Amino acid sequence: MTDATREIGFEQARALEERYLMRTYRRAPVDFVRGEGALLWDAEGKRYLDFLTGISVCSVGHCHPDVVEAVNEQSQRLMHVSNLFYTEPMARLAERLSESSLGGRVFFSNSGTEANECAIKIARKHAHARGVSAPEIVSFESDFHGRTYGALAATPALAANEALGPMLAGFRAVPRNDAGALREAVGEGTAAVLIEPIQGESGVFPISDEALLAARQACDEAGALLIFDEIQTGVGRTGSLWAYEQTPVRPDVITSAKALGGGYPIGACVTGPAAAEVLAPGDHGSTFAGGPVATAAAIAVLDVVDDPVLLRRVRELGAYLREKLEALAGVTETRGRGLMVGVGLEEGIDAAAVGADLLGRGLVVNAPRPDSLRLLPPLVIDSDHVDHAVGLIEESLLAFRGR
Repeated sequence: MTDATREIGFEQARALEERYLMRTYRRAPVDFVRGEGALLWDAEGKRYLDFLTGISVCSVGHCHPDVVEAVNEQSQRLMHVSNLFYTEPMARLAERLSESSLGGRVFFSNSGTEANECAIKIARKHAHARGVSAPEIVSFESDFHGRTYGALAATPALAANEALGPMLAGFRAVPRNDAGALREAVGEGTAAVLIEPIQGESGVFPISDEALLAARQACDEAGALLIFDEIQTGVGRTGSLWAYEQTPVRPDVITSAKALGGGYPIGACVTGPAAAEVLAPGDHGSTFAGGPVATAAAIAVLDVVDDPVLLRRVRELGAYLREKLEALAGVTETRGRGLMVGVGLEEGIDAAAVGADLLGRGLVVNAPRPDSLRLLPPLVIDSDHVDHAVGLIEESLLAFRGR
């Protein structure tokens, strides 16, 4: 055992975190050491059912054998040579992503935020090419696009933090699902409309067909690009490979990450034909992006997820999960599509407290807002996993409603 793989125990890990890590996260008091499929184990050997999957990252389950094999095999042959040279996995994955979606070109990144930065750069250069000197990007309030400065400026709630300012200029937001406000915001100076088809970090709120159609029409009239941030919704999460496939519109650009690598960091910005030739050599780059190990992992993930039987099962299980949840006392509504589910709770029930209680009961979920839970289980779960999770949520809600 190397020092890198040595297990040190929860208390020592917490002490090291307290001393050495920047205070940018509020971590739950659990030290996970192993994962398999839909299950996790902590340092004390306790087992958990994971209905968060690293925020939709391990969507094919923890340590999927096909992904592990692809990473192991590739890492023993070649780990990195930079983008100054060709590598087969990168080329194959680019083809796979383009042909499965918009049919244009692909830029690889290391994260979803970076994929959005690429999309923002494409939108601005595309706008300059049609004579726009000060291009503007429109997004919805409650959107989340990342924490680097371009993506941050497109994320209204985070961009309001004056201590991080000044923010990058050229971004504006309109109320979620307000088709009229969106139409008014888009004009000759608009470079793009950048939106999540289902808002994830805000609590799982699907964007209405009316608003999506308004965005498409407004972009067409202005000559702007429609960009879908599919970092959380993509790669099968909603029951189709890409969430836009279940909407009435087709975007010009999509961004992907999270589930794409099955636990290995990778992101991608994928264009349609209208934006395929915007970037030229020197316009953009990334040292590590598109490396052979990450792209080999992503190919293995797509081999698992891009399967009509699995995607149909995701839709069916999502409907089953929502039906079971909506029957629980304490649940006011469910939102989402496929296995991306937001759970609205009765007034007076604190979602963060419920989430902490569920963790103690052995179920990993997330509370993105005070009145909602977010469920992002592995796409490979079965109905028994759903029944077990709903049973634990019912126990927890009964305990909170009885207080």
